[in-house]
Amino acid sequence: MNNLTLFDGENELDIGTHVMCGVDEAGRGPLAGAVYAAAVILDPAHPIVGLRDSKKLTEARRDLLAIEIKQHALAWCIALATVEEIDRLNILQATMLAMQRAVQGLSITPTMALIDGNRSPVLTMASQAIIKGDDKVTAISAASILAKTARDAALMELHAQYPQYAFDQHKGYPTALHLSRLREHGVSPVHRLTYGPVRALLVTP
Repeated sequence: MNNLTLFDGENELDIGTHVMCGVDEAGRGPLAGAVYAAAVILDPAHPIVGLRDSKKLTEARRDLLAIEIKQHALAWCIALATVEEIDRLNILQATMLAMQRAVQGLSITPTMALIDGNRSPVLTMASQAIIKGDDKVTAISAASILAKTARDAALMELHAQYPQYAFDQHKGYPTALHLSRLREHGVSPVHRLTYGPVRALLVTP
């Protein structure tokens, strides 16, 4: 992690001179619910052990780390883009919007944003997209964990509202169970209308 080299397109960046935030998202693939993003500025004086890509952690471990991140990070923010925004903008642009909101919501303004993936949202500070950054940069790992735990909690709330879809089991992803419940119960107000399996149910035979 210490020997990661970052570039601004032409020049190598001295990350030691920056107040860095890590940024990641959760929920691009599901058929329902908002897409979430988080931004985190870690405190070097309070290192958090065990940070890594949230998908490689158990749910229990993610939940514990999320508490620790919120307690010890210098700043953190979780934001979202709604189902309506996803359908209006498309999922890529909605994800970029959620990331912008997360960075803008930080109580400390970073001078550099490190983004998981291959592209960055439009921000007012320098940014660098890092493929698989959630397993390379601890601040991105922390953001990954906050975004994932926030979205999972939101899907549990949707399950309480719409138990017939079993959101507690598949978290909105297009599993066989979810697709079966969609066919049985139809499209709910929290489903993404522009996603293929949902859109197909809206087309009159």
